[in-house]
Amino acid sequence: MGSPDTHSTDLPEPVTPQGCDGLDALLARPRDAVIALDFDGTLAPIVADPEQARAHPGAVPALTELAPKVAAVAVITGRPAEVAVRHGGFAGAPGLDHLVVLGHYGAERWDAATGEVTTPDPHPGVAAARAALPQLLTAVEGAWIEDKGHAVAVHTRRAADPQGAFEALRAPLTDLAGRNGLIVEPGRMVLELRPPGMDKGLALERYFREIRAESVLYAGDDLGDLPAYAAVDKLRADGTPGLLVCSGSDEVTELRRRADLVVDGPEGVVRLLRALAAQLL
Repeated sequence: MGSPDTHSTDLPEPVTPQGCDGLDALLARPRDAVIALDFDGTLAPIVADPEQARAHPGAVPALTELAPKVAAVAVITGRPAEVAVRHGGFAGAPGLDHLVVLGHYGAERWDAATGEVTTPDPHPGVAAARAALPQLLTAVEGAWIEDKGHAVAVHTRRAADPQGAFEALRAPLTDLAGRNGLIVEPGRMVLELRPPGMDKGLALERYFREIRAESVLYAGDDLGDLPAYAAVDKLRADGTPGLLVCSGSDEVTELRRRADLVVDGPEGVVRLLRALAAQLL
């Protein structure tokens, strides 16, 4: 069987009434809608080495079709904004002149209009945790460290028992984070130590208010996307239509359960974006 047709323009139907309302609002008033997307696992396939992650080849073409027809497109990621821009191939892409990348869970921001990144001062706890991690990881073979600058992540996907290594490290990394004023963000075979006070939900809410949108679509695949799901639920409770999309993963079942629409990973996200673009004037 060949790969799914990313050029399909068939629009899938949400399985919840709220999701149907969100999709209807987006289709009826696209220029009042925000499209917000996670990066890894949503626009880019998950790979063993995050440095090798690249956006699905259909992602940028789909976004360039869709972006001019909606109020705004934002990529919200735990990665540094500059890394997501580089791995996504977003800089200079036609039609993406107003794309915003909110990196480090919204602490950083890259605007396509200027090409500039705004970033906060580093949290001192990150440097302390970074220094302590090599010794802490000696007992867990195959775990490795990704330095994100304003955060540090420990990956277990390369370990002989990825889930076992993940569970073995959860408590000691939580303790290390707490001693240094950080929090632990669990993900798909990764535990990230980062400063508190910002998550994808807060980033999405602030951006939504900034551009004064009237509906929202959010697509994600991981535990770090749950705050963004909660933000959309909060907006919906206040009367704002919203659509929650899960870039399907058997590793994070909670997102699948809470989503209005589940698609088949980044290829499914690309198909959805293209189908939306085809439906909009």
